[in-house]
Amino acid sequence: MDRVKILVVDDESRMRKLVKDFLVREGYVVLEAGDGMEAMDLFYEDKEIALVILDVMMPKMDGWQVCREIRQHSSIPVIMLTARSEERDELQGFELGVDEYISKPFSPKILVARVEAILRRTLGTDKSELLYAGGIEIDKAAHQVTIDGQAIELSYKEFELLSYFVENQGIALSREKILNNVWNYDYFGDARTIDTHVKKLRSKLGDRGDYIKTIWGMGYKFEVEQ
Repeated sequence: MDRVKILVVDDESRMRKLVKDFLVREGYVVLEAGDGMEAMDLFYEDKEIALVILDVMMPKMDGWQVCREIRQHSSIPVIMLTARSEERDELQGFELGVDEYISKPFSPKILVARVEAILRRTLGTDKSELLYAGGIEIDKAAHQVTIDGQAIELSYKEFELLSYFVENQGIALSREKILNNVWNYDYFGDARTIDTHVKKLRSKLGDRGDYIKTIWGMGYKFEVEQ
């Protein structure tokens, strides 16, 4: 993928770092701004910014004002972040031309997925990744799974879990490692949630569910039988 530039605007440095870390990991170049005025300075300076992730509540110049000014000069996509989830805020965002509207707290992995979907649409970038394992085909870009050519319906987390298993075929994975890599920052709690998701995933995979082996007292291993 080309080094696409994304501007992240939030007055909370921890939030900017969290979002930046996830985006940089996926190969994006991230510019940061701590308030609306700084954001507009960067926007006018750098014509290569392809997308803006914008917090609503900020000092000096709030997200609505920033979005309004950006829209006077550009149609680049804008993802709005807010701690409030009232319908009128969301409607105002869409009236201003916001492409996505995400309420805090949110999953950084879902935010990245939204970013990639928007950029595929606006830039034609396609991080197409196809994974294969024993008749299972995973299209990570399209978020689709087929078994012997037949599509199966998986939830977001089931899809992420299956992708992680296939990418780590033959490796024993502890529940803690699976939690850290699949649930990440958006989940804190009992690792038994993995067992529930694995049970559902096995059921949806039919006889291919046997590829997911239980390692008693530890976790799971995905292994295609020869």
